[in-house]
Amino acid sequence: MQLKNSERLLERARTSMPGGVNSPVRAFKSVGGTPRFIERAEGPYIYDADGNQYVDFVLTWGPAILGHAEPSVVAAAQAAVARGSSFGAPTEIEIDMAEDVISRVPGLEIIRLVNSGTEACMSAIRVARGVKGKDKIIKFDGCYHGHSDSFLIGAGSGALTFGEPNSPGVTRGTAKDTLLAQFNDLDSVELLLNENRGEVAAIILEPICGNTGCIPGTQAFHDGLRALCDAHDVALIWDEVMTGFRVARGGAAEIYGVDVDLFCFGKVIGGGFPLAAYGGKAEYMRQVSPDGPIYQAGTLSGNPVAVSAGLATLARLTPEAYDHLEELGARLEAGVADIIARHGYPLFQTRVGSMFGLFFHPGPIHTHHDVKNCDFERFNAFFHGMLERGVYLAPSQYEAGFLSVTHTPEIIDDVLQKIEDTLAEVF
Repeated sequence: MQLKNSERLLERARTSMPGGVNSPVRAFKSVGGTPRFIERAEGPYIYDADGNQYVDFVLTWGPAILGHAEPSVVAAAQAAVARGSSFGAPTEIEIDMAEDVISRVPGLEIIRLVNSGTEACMSAIRVARGVKGKDKIIKFDGCYHGHSDSFLIGAGSGALTFGEPNSPGVTRGTAKDTLLAQFNDLDSVELLLNENRGEVAAIILEPICGNTGCIPGTQAFHDGLRALCDAHDVALIWDEVMTGFRVARGGAAEIYGVDVDLFCFGKVIGGGFPLAAYGGKAEYMRQVSPDGPIYQAGTLSGNPVAVSAGLATLARLTPEAYDHLEELGARLEAGVADIIARHGYPLFQTRVGSMFGLFFHPGPIHTHHDVKNCDFERFNAFFHGMLERGVYLAPSQYEAGFLSVTHTPEIIDDVLQKIEDTLAEVF
């Protein structure tokens, strides 16, 4: 597989951008090798600067649920640009978007459009703090909520302690208000709430942790979190930036049926354009300016091009589309399970709808700590073996994979054969 152009572009990019990229995981630092510089994409395929074609299971990290360059989304964006790329004033399509999203997500009453998942999560915790009048939040090891200072917190000397900054530039003053718990572990949450009684404003989590390789929260875990929030007067925030409109029409909220106070959305909602949202119950969202005193603003919020593309995407996400995605996901899952069983590989897989994970660990995988014990050397070899066979996976054991409606049973079957061939080399 020729990579001369990607290698040349990487060398050039490193002179003007950190690592030659605008987001760290794109640099292939954890897996090694040369990142592919992409020139175009269509349907389930992407094409790099050297003309190589790949079946894409990254799908721009989730948004391309309809596949790349879906004609109705392209047409909607083009028409919007022709009318003006930005107004800085209200538009009717923003109302259409709000009404559409609210109609899909159980418990969602009011939303505010923003530009990124980071901005949505940052705003949601501000609302929770403002309403509750408390400063501290609880997040979970392995859940990623963007690069706002409050979220770049890792474990200190122990897993259940005040957070420590895990990025230079994040102050200890900020870190002290972020408490770190363990995903799928209610006891760790209850301990923190008891040790910080009356000080915690919110618990924020990905209901299906997608930034540590797709780990579903158990129903008991989610129900237990709701009960703890009620008992301690704490807001429950679900970060559905990844799962929203991806794992089901109404996202994880539809699957689990939990009463959530605030939501964060991104990725699919923008159809591949920079668009996100936060929202929730009226008692919280009516405190956001101009209705209330909690301030948040943005020049490009509700951008008409992004909103138009997002609305076109949601319009195609019918019950039939989700049935198709479930069939594809089940086919991939069954095929991988068969490979694991026949060869006895020490692998563990997870899947929720069109979102999946494959761990180089015998399992089970319930927490970020479990993923840390994976065989990263074998994962890296698998990643490059699949890439050489024309399959583009996320370049990290800590990332989830995604399916689109443009993947077909034939593509899945072909990829399964490539998985089997690659694993035979890896093991």
